[in-house]
Amino acid sequence: MHVRVLGALHVEQDGVDITPSAHKPRQILSLLALNSNRVVPNAGLMEELWDDNPPRSAVTTLQTYIMQLRKSMAGAMEVPTSVVVKENLITTPGGYLLRLPPESIDLHRYETLDARGRDALDADDGAEAVRLFDEALRLWHGTALVDVPPGPLLQREIVRMEEARFGTIEKRIEANLRLNRHSEMLGELRALCMEHQLHESLQAQYMICLHHCGRRDEALAAFRTLRWSLIKELGLEPSVKLQRLHRAILADDPILHRTPSFFRLPPAHAGTPERAKTPTPVSVNATEKEGGERARGKPSRRRKAQHRRRRG
Repeated sequence: MHVRVLGALHVEQDGVDITPSAHKPRQILSLLALNSNRVVPNAGLMEELWDDNPPRSAVTTLQTYIMQLRKSMAGAMEVPTSVVVKENLITTPGGYLLRLPPESIDLHRYETLDARGRDALDADDGAEAVRLFDEALRLWHGTALVDVPPGPLLQREIVRMEEARFGTIEKRIEANLRLNRHSEMLGELRALCMEHQLHESLQAQYMICLHHCGRRDEALAAFRTLRWSLIKELGLEPSVKLQRLHRAILADDPILHRTPSFFRLPPAHAGTPERAKTPTPVSVNATEKEGGERARGKPSRRRKAQHRRRRG
């Protein structure tokens, strides 16, 4: 059986499409596939289907859905349902287990390629890293499980997969920057920065691209815009590392040509705090002088925490 979750759910057995059409069987099969070769407890499946409000018939209804899935698999495999029960979709004490070879699910193939790409990047083999990251990203065909209305467990899995995908995109960009492909990456980075306006690592990569393309004024303007947004939305200054990048661009520091990637800039002094505790005024005009107004309103702790996780 082959399962695709990196986009619309698609399940195929011996060339036969056996993707369930009903809502809840799709949830069950998705959750079992994402946890293939591991037991998914009945309690977890019922939480996924009905959250904290299961009907009285929940256990029986779950068993009915499992039976339907087994019949579909048996029909495609042209074997008795009893074979599927013993070898494929197995009942265990307290739950169910879907037995799948790891390579039969696209998520496993993606994670393997992503890990190999990161190893290549760590070894400073940018070309091989780009190749592997590109191959990994080609396995995606839209948002993970885009056509499966998720319950609480699948929602967490979808968030995890989408975060992983975003990380692959960042690493692919970094690998390209190490190969000095700044002009080639400029359009993609501009679009990503418009979508993720407070993501510091992406914004830094964009600034570096602009600088290497001879557009230093635009790189400095991008920093001013980001700084203003961070103070206004989160009450935070840019990270020390991003501020150092800004100063390097201002001074046209030769280090930017020796180290084309934001992630490879020398570390800050060990005693330097990661962020200024109190936001300082931010300029919103075309100069690099300090000035302007402070942002009004207090950001939520949740938004601050989300930004810290994503700033890179």
